[in-house]
Amino acid sequence: MNLDELIKKCIKQNRKAQEELYQEYKKMLYVLCLKYCTNEVEAEDNLHDAFIEIFSNIKNYKGRGSFEGWIKRITINKAIARYKQSYLLTAIKDEYPDDDFINENEIDLSLDTILSFVQELPHQYRLVFSLYELDDYSHQEIAEMLSISENTSKSNLHRAKQILKEKIKSKSTFYYSKQKNGK
Repeated sequence: MNLDELIKKCIKQNRKAQEELYQEYKKMLYVLCLKYCTNEVEAEDNLHDAFIEIFSNIKNYKGRGSFEGWIKRITINKAIARYKQSYLLTAIKDEYPDDDFINENEIDLSLDTILSFVQELPHQYRLVFSLYELDDYSHQEIAEMLSISENTSKSNLHRAKQILKEKIKSKSTFYYSKQKNGK
């Protein structure tokens, strides 16, 4: 069944069509959820909430823009809404200049390890980092989404990068010292 037919059937609340849509997009949206959550259980909860929202509002999808982009936006907004309800987003007023993140040659870590470092970031840092670096939102868009200033968004991004850089360096140093010592 093509996407247009699938969407029309989902609007009519056809369970088989909803299951097919879910199966088609669950992996992609789950990976997206992992970027905004501290663990897999939270990611699964966000995924579930996102699909409820998608199925509840699929009648509002007008076919302008990609359907994939539309469901990604819902998923990201669900994750942000959850954090706004659950955690106090601390506004940090410091402004930091842009800096280099980390030299690619310094990274010898698995993607899972790096993702776990992102998941360990404080909530507001993880949100800003994921929105800016992983999903290409501007600081202005992030500021509007999170109800913070653009400078706060920039500051949170800078601090997230510093934390990640330290974690990556310490993990890489540990990895290289183990190899060097033959362990």
